[in-house]
Amino acid sequence: MPRPPGHGSGFEPRRQEIIGIAASLFAQRGYAATSITELCDAVGLARGALYYYIGSKEKLLVEIQEAVLGPLLAVARRIVGAPACPAVRLRLLSEVLLEIIVARLDHIWVYEHDYRQLSPQNREAVIAQRREFEGIVVELLAAAVEAGQFRSIDLRLGMLQFLNLHNHTYQWVRPDGRWPVSELATEYCSTLFRGFAAADFDPATVEAATERFRSEHPEVDLRPELSGATASP
Repeated sequence: MPRPPGHGSGFEPRRQEIIGIAASLFAQRGYAATSITELCDAVGLARGALYYYIGSKEKLLVEIQEAVLGPLLAVARRIVGAPACPAVRLRLLSEVLLEIIVARLDHIWVYEHDYRQLSPQNREAVIAQRREFEGIVVELLAAAVEAGQFRSIDLRLGMLQFLNLHNHTYQWVRPDGRWPVSELATEYCSTLFRGFAAADFDPATVEAATERFRSEHPEVDLRPELSGATASP
């Protein structure tokens, strides 16, 4: 993000640090239960200096939501247009979603639990972004059905199955835990795709096809922008 006029080069790194600390506090205590005084103490700033970086407490909540949805949507839009079959694109989407979840556990906790604390205008903006991502999942599921990879399914229910399997990972996963992101994505998609598969589609072929796509299309950037990301210990 370009720094605002009049701010030095250290402004944005410090702002990102504050957002990360706030995400940790909100995840531990809840947004509503965390006071500005507690935020000031945690980041080592007086109230006026804190507002210089964040504008308001609600702005912090908006930034935490954006730290999840911004990079997720940026990569998801690229995946939609990637030259790969629908099942491979869903597999790629799975890994990106899990990568963001694991990298930003505190942000995800706040994203899941506290977005309703936003004002109506800000909440509507967040919900619109969430719906865009849901729409991308539906679009890829529909493409897989049309391509004969998946049987005819209720697309909304399929989207909810995809998201529910991924989105609750934050409750137990650890960045240095037993299962790396790539393994989780492999297992999640294997489970889902076996259930969704059309009679003449072998979901076991998806992993090899995904690796082949990565090697043949290095120009397709699927790395989410996670500058300033923090993860729970």
